[in-house]
Amino acid sequence: MSLAPSVPASRPALNWFPLEITLFCLIWSFAFVAGKVGVAYCPPLLLLAARFSLAGVLILAVQAVRREPWQMSWRDAAVFAVIGIANNALYLGLGYTGLKTVSAGLGGLIISANPVFTAVFAALVLGETLTLRKVLGLSLGIIGVTMIVWHRMSVGSDHLEGIFYTLAALASIVAGTILFKQLAPKGSLWIGNGIQNLAAGVVLTPVALTLSNTHAIVWNVQLLGVFLFLVLGGSILAYMIWFRLLKERGAIAASAYHFVMPPLAMVFAWIVLGEQVSPQDLLGVLPVALGVYLVTRAPALAEAPRNNAT
Repeated sequence: MSLAPSVPASRPALNWFPLEITLFCLIWSFAFVAGKVGVAYCPPLLLLAARFSLAGVLILAVQAVRREPWQMSWRDAAVFAVIGIANNALYLGLGYTGLKTVSAGLGGLIISANPVFTAVFAALVLGETLTLRKVLGLSLGIIGVTMIVWHRMSVGSDHLEGIFYTLAALASIVAGTILFKQLAPKGSLWIGNGIQNLAAGVVLTPVALTLSNTHAIVWNVQLLGVFLFLVLGGSILAYMIWFRLLKERGAIAASAYHFVMPPLAMVFAWIVLGEQVSPQDLLGVLPVALGVYLVTRAPALAEAPRNNAT
């Protein structure tokens, strides 16, 4: 009687999703602080133009060294370029300009309203249902942001011009998120991210050289450190995770992770920059957090089975 050879039990695949989410939240939140430090030593548009250009060149250079096939249509490449202009050039160009006159904590808080507005436009453009629960969440998000903005302006710590720039940045990233889901570009997200960064760098460089003073750059270790963090962590790693989340989890579910950005950004700004966090700021975070939770929790749970099945 022969015994069949034993087959070793296959080990379950390691779930990298929690690590990806943790990295994304930490990098994205700290990027507001890094940006605040960066614009203190370099005009914001020059900093971003160099960041996008270097990130795009690095990504596409790695692709060339690996000699992997392109496997992307010209249509998809053009879509990635358009999304790059919205998500990189406009979003961060406006956001970094706002950081000249607003705190890193407030900047992070305003951008954290992204999931709420994404849910609304996803209902209008992508056909997702806008329930009473989502409407309530949207209202709470607006109330919370208004509370903090009103308080910051009343004590003179942030300026209206910078707040307008940051709100425009919020509109840009919401538009970029909806465009990504609506146009659904195919192909490698790695190559797509390289195209996005390079397109943003090409568009932003002439604008930066026209509007910015290159003599205002203060070359020091701090500027080099934040620049490398923004290129490698922000433009490459964080955006790769972000578009992976959008592709696999959907616009509303992916945007839900911005829920943790306000407290993290405020903590980082307090540790690194010494920005004060008042009780009014913390009170404003509560309705924003509850609003994002109401808008995003149910869709995230509903989307999970469909995504796991694909």
